[in-house]
Amino acid sequence: MSGHSHWATIRRKKGAADAKKGAIFTRLAREVVMAAREGGGDPGMNIRLAMAVERARAQNMPKDNIERAIKKGTGEGKDGVAMEQLYYEGYAGHGVAVMLECLTDNRNRTVAEVRHLLSRGGGSMAEAGSVGWQFKKAAFFSFSMEGLEEDKVFELAINGGADDVTFDEGVAEIIAPVEQYKILSDSLHAIKIFPEEAGIRMLATNEVEAEPEKAMQVLKTIEALEELDDVVNVFHNMKMSDEVLAALESE
Repeated sequence: MSGHSHWATIRRKKGAADAKKGAIFTRLAREVVMAAREGGGDPGMNIRLAMAVERARAQNMPKDNIERAIKKGTGEGKDGVAMEQLYYEGYAGHGVAVMLECLTDNRNRTVAEVRHLLSRGGGSMAEAGSVGWQFKKAAFFSFSMEGLEEDKVFELAINGGADDVTFDEGVAEIIAPVEQYKILSDSLHAIKIFPEEAGIRMLATNEVEAEPEKAMQVLKTIEALEELDDVVNVFHNMKMSDEVLAALESE
């Protein structure tokens, strides 16, 4: 199991604490906003939105919250402010590269907040393209295997053009070329699988490893960035060593 996957598993286990802080609702709302922005506000015509709405409902997000998020994504909110999708590149300290996917109605505010947190963590913003070459885009799906058979999920993924399928601790992860996203989304949806995570991710092609203490500092910066309202995703190229993963599990 990859370091990223193990880290994601650890964070899922700590989901209850995040829920108490309202972090889950915030993140789910962003997913709905992004899905509506990219494919329109009709779940019947937008598979990604349908999946995002299903995940939001599963966490008991109020219907009004979901509808507001959809309108925000389509620019139909009360204020009529159009949202803008932006990508920023930088370093989170100790040579770890980060790519940030943001959704904002005020790019000046967003870049100022991102720059502040990177600087506070010993990192910095970077010029467009100077970090991006260390990542590649890929379709990504993650979901519980409860009630599912590995062989059938594996077959579905491979037939849908997946590059990699992993199973660990009751969770399946599928990675595929970007152009296979809709095919796999449709296939999963057809058999009533609604992934906890689904979308286009930036996967590191050039990983770096940091000493445990430094790695924990980097992760704190990454988590601080993720908590910003305008930040949808933070992708990094830090290799998660066994020592770091053990330290995370013990927190």
